Amino acid sequence: MSDVPARISVREVGPRDGLQNEDPVPAAAKIALIGSLARTGVRRIEAVSFVRPEAIPQMADADEVWAGVQPDPAIRYSALAPNLRGARRALDAGFTEIEVVVSASDTHNRKNVNRSTEESLDDIARIIDEAHQRDVACQVIVSTAWGCPYEGDVPVSRVVAVAGRAVADGADSVSFGDTTGMATPRRVAELVGAFRSAHPDVPLNLHFHNTRGTGLANVLAALELGVDDFDASVGGLGGCPYAPGATGNIATEELVHMVADMGVSTGVDLDAMIGAAAEAERIVGRTLPSQVLRAGPRTRTIPG
Repeated sequence: MSDVPARISVREVGPRDGLQNEDPVPAAAKIALIGSLARTGVRRIEAVSFVRPEAIPQMADADEVWAGVQPDPAIRYSALAPNLRGARRALDAGFTEIEVVVSASDTHNRKNVNRSTEESLDDIARIIDEAHQRDVACQVIVSTAWGCPYEGDVPVSRVVAVAGRAVADGADSVSFGDTTGMATPRRVAELVGAFRSAHPDVPLNLHFHNTRGTGLANVLAALELGVDDFDASVGGLGGCPYAPGATGNIATEELVHMVADMGVSTGVDLDAMIGAAAEAERIVGRTLPSQVLRAGPRTRTIPG
């Protein structure tokens, strides 16, 4: 394991990407969950998404939730915005980091935001410009990076071209999203390699779902390529409202558990994250898919 990074950065996306796929939960519960996550040692939290309430009603209370959060100065909080209007709401709310999303698949992009990929990229260029005018960092997330539920496989060249347009327009970093869990380790290596060849100095984040059980295998493949920035969702919350059959993100506690045994530091307290996962499970009222939440860490023993 000597080739993998000694430390990785984990962005906790459960409060946004996770809860947007559940039945709406009260703002107070979201605020409490963000507070619990802040006490785990995680240093990045995607807190809310500024979207039209009729599009994703689970995020209709974004302003209320963010107003109720007591930010920890050691944590970088971010918000996701699907368009310029949402980005302006995030900027006005005081976020210093925002994410904007575009699908590599034109069909998925139209299902998601009712416009073509190219039209979204035009909008993103304006968002990046406005964000930078306010000294706010803007990450561009390229979703369906490893496949689309409507179009099937998306060519690596297409994904890299979409990301390249965002980089040319000033994106501070890029994230590739495995929206429907179609990635495999081989495909991860292909896309990461192609992007790194084209843009070796651009910070890269990866966002995996575990729809087909390859989430952590994909993380391992990326680690071996030197990727050191990953999204994860407490308890394995998540999915995609515009990707039929998509299931949860990789669980934060499972990611932390795996890499810790590899000697890779995250700064996250595993027991505290398992406790936050149990809280998330109570909030949504259903059993979450995390196996580490069920079984505990591998070091847990049973009294004889």
